[in-house]
Amino acid sequence: MADEIKKRSLREKAMQLPLSPGVYIMHNEQGDIIYIGKAKALKNRVSQYFGSDRNHGEKVRKMVENVDRFEYIVTDSEFEALVLECSLIKQYMPKYNILLRDDKGYSYIKITNEPWPRILSALQKYDDNATYIGPYMSSFAVTQAVTSARKIFLLPDCTRRFPQEIGKGRPCLNYYIKQCCAPCRGGITQEEYQKTVEDAVEFLKSGNAALQERFTREMEEAAEALNFEKAALLRDRINALRKLTDTQKVVAKGDAAYDVIAHAQDHHSTCFMVFRYLDGRLSDQEYHITEDFLESEDLFGEFMERFYAKRGDIPKRIYTDIEFDFDPLARWLSSLCGHKVEILNPKRGEQLKLVEMCRENAAEQLRWGKGRTAKELSNLEELSSLLKMDRPPEYIEMYDISNLSGSENVAGMIVYRDGRPLKSAYRTFKIKTVAGQDDYASMAEVIDRRLTEYEKSETEDGFGRLPDLILLDGGRGQVSAVEPILRKHQLSIPLFGVVKDGKHRTRAVTAAGGEISIRNSRGAFTLLADLQEEVHRFAIGFHRKSRARSTLSLTLTQIEGIGEKRAQALLRHFKTLKAIRGASVEELSEVRGMSRAMSEKIYEHFREPPQE
Repeated sequence: MADEIKKRSLREKAMQLPLSPGVYIMHNEQGDIIYIGKAKALKNRVSQYFGSDRNHGEKVRKMVENVDRFEYIVTDSEFEALVLECSLIKQYMPKYNILLRDDKGYSYIKITNEPWPRILSALQKYDDNATYIGPYMSSFAVTQAVTSARKIFLLPDCTRRFPQEIGKGRPCLNYYIKQCCAPCRGGITQEEYQKTVEDAVEFLKSGNAALQERFTREMEEAAEALNFEKAALLRDRINALRKLTDTQKVVAKGDAAYDVIAHAQDHHSTCFMVFRYLDGRLSDQEYHITEDFLESEDLFGEFMERFYAKRGDIPKRIYTDIEFDFDPLARWLSSLCGHKVEILNPKRGEQLKLVEMCRENAAEQLRWGKGRTAKELSNLEELSSLLKMDRPPEYIEMYDISNLSGSENVAGMIVYRDGRPLKSAYRTFKIKTVAGQDDYASMAEVIDRRLTEYEKSETEDGFGRLPDLILLDGGRGQVSAVEPILRKHQLSIPLFGVVKDGKHRTRAVTAAGGEISIRNSRGAFTLLADLQEEVHRFAIGFHRKSRARSTLSLTLTQIEGIGEKRAQALLRHFKTLKAIRGASVEELSEVRGMSRAMSEKIYEHFREPPQE
């Protein structure tokens, strides 16, 4: 009810705003800025937030719930609003704005300093006596160059060590498909290998054309000297260089440099893919995945603002997969780079094909690149097979109980989404109905409270979402204690316990019917061991904090008039006893429930000399 009253009040204030362009700033109850936006007409834009919830997605509603007040700045034009918005976002870094991590660093080509050198790509230089070529702005270009050099000169990309592993084991598939000279076979001398690496480095430094000319000359000389083996080797390298040139054909004609930006969305996130073209060839690509609440048009515009604000190489043309009023953004980008920038939404032709290809890559990256590696996907699939589930669990919850001889009973709940920890969804519980050390009853209480919260929740986040799999740190006893709770809430969620051996190492999975061995399921074992270690760390960490807070609370309750609730309120506000001891009377009075007289009593208590 209070939320509805506040929302109506905010809407009434929004309806009094002018129909002028400007910037609006949203604050939460603590006064923190949580979102900054721009508008052509402030009244129309801001009032939309506090209208019917049916007009907004879940993420917009979440932001609006946290708004306590707003302020605004009127500007002369939408362009000025854009400039001001970018400046304020950079200054305040609001929670709900897109804040791209500036990870576009330099890349290097690394040649290791060892008897059998390797050519690698590196993100930074180390003091390891290796040779580094660069820096380069594009990690994509560096990776492509290193891959091409290895293929042309048949250099290994495995992890075998030479000369230690020469003659030990069979060569890998690359040797048989003629993509590796296989030093592991001993068919190439160290001197020949080093000469090949030198040629590869020259290729990386000087490029394709110069090396083709040199190899052609050396091939003719070798043929005249009847050294047909060397001539054939050089011929193969020339052919490989020519083939590389053929594969790097122009993919799109037109501008010398331009960018293509497209996006894909699912229920949780948006992926923006950027293709950067130079002379008609794809020169670089990168993607950004964001979890933001904005609608598509606002989200896209804000992404482009953040993306180009930290780059100096803005092309003259940018092709996008969404159509909106590009003019203010194009003018702002033009002011940043000093030349005219056009933002276009192609409807047909070659540019439309490029935009569609970019969008397809964004969708693929969102599907597979959202924090899930091939190994993590494999582990999830192996776990679902082991537990005979219909599909790999996307959302896993695991619980653990922690106490010290039955005192300070607490529980920890961790969440793994898509095979990785989702720490924003972690939760802690203080056991309320169980006295003493009874892990079974404590676990039942925790699951009951969690599922009760689900039934009360009106969102799909946190407790508002049911897990695909529930894991308990414990054996058949914990599982048997929790099964009636699931039946009580009329839910059918896969439920298993994870058992440790005598050395506290993950040993097996247990269900009501018995144990399931994980000895032969390496991927599932790795995932379960990680889950068990993480939930134990989280639960025991909360238990230690609870004990420490209980000790501090006991210290405060020795002051006359301070009970448990006031002690906890002081600790929540100041965090530490040291901060409470150093606080002024005015600062103590700011705590909810603290009167001036009580604040003075606490202040004097910590300044009285200790009694002998």
